[in-house]
Amino acid sequence: MGLKIIDIRSDTVTKPTAGMREAIATAEVGDDVYIEDPTVERLQALAADLLGFEASLFFPTGSMANQTAIKLHTHHGQEVIVEAAGHVYNYEMATMAAFSGALVRPVAGEDGFLTPAQVEANISAKIYYCAQTGLVSLENTHNLRGGRIHPQEQVKQIIALCHERGIPVHLDGARVFNAAVASGVPVSTLVAGFDTVMFCLSKGLGAPIGSILCAGRETIERARIVRKVLGGGMRQVGILAAAGLYALEHNVERLAEDHIRARRLAVELAELPFVKIDPGKIETNILVFEVDKAAMTSPEFAAKLKERGILCGSFSDSKVRMVTHLDFGDDDLQRVAEELRALR
Repeated sequence: MGLKIIDIRSDTVTKPTAGMREAIATAEVGDDVYIEDPTVERLQALAADLLGFEASLFFPTGSMANQTAIKLHTHHGQEVIVEAAGHVYNYEMATMAAFSGALVRPVAGEDGFLTPAQVEANISAKIYYCAQTGLVSLENTHNLRGGRIHPQEQVKQIIALCHERGIPVHLDGARVFNAAVASGVPVSTLVAGFDTVMFCLSKGLGAPIGSILCAGRETIERARIVRKVLGGGMRQVGILAAAGLYALEHNVERLAEDHIRARRLAVELAELPFVKIDPGKIETNILVFEVDKAAMTSPEFAAKLKERGILCGSFSDSKVRMVTHLDFGDDDLQRVAEELRALR
């Protein structure tokens, strides 16, 4: 038998567990376009309750849910303030421009996060010939900033500022449960005050597909229409919702294990003379670090690990991402550590 491949490119690579597969196989289903799938209804009720919202809606992808929220909050010719490394700006195919007719105003945050002062400085003046700010979108945890958790006091101040100006605030909370577990703050507290919140079931929570958009009841009814426009009307989707239910019921608290392994992995990486990473800044399950291009470029680093059966992500010539997850255990960590030591 060949060497086991250890895939730490992302936490999206996990496979459903035996318990999750059983839940999928036995799921009660109905036609969700007719709003008749009981498993979907249970998932949506649970998600709304956990996050403290009136309602929620199941989506096939986080990008579709994010872009639905942007469509609901904006109209053509408006701007959306986003941190410059934000997912909705960098990895959602300019959909807010193509679908919502809105333009991104990217702002490089301080240590990766927008501050209230930065948001205030970038809100458009109320002048008719200036594109108006239609939305502010935050991200927690912040993927490309190394899975960092947005300081909660800043979040509260940004929401208060925006609402005072009549501007809605959306949260790309793809990994917000990682933030909740790592910080010890209930997820409902982390998302309080946002007008809409998206979170993914298919990342650290281990489901094979699916994301949830939470909001007020009227907003969710409008979101159902936009989801259908985007081709997201699904039929007997309870087989996927069952995986999401299982994920929320079994895989939230165990995220702490991923965080511990990520910090241990960061310590190993910090020992490499050509790697720049601060283990003290690893808060959740994502490691984004720099390699010294004079010694080894990011693609070269990834290629060397791939030769040893380890997959990681290469961004630009110098940036690498590794993500711990449900299928990455202590034995895998030990093997990755040994292979990293061989590169010294």
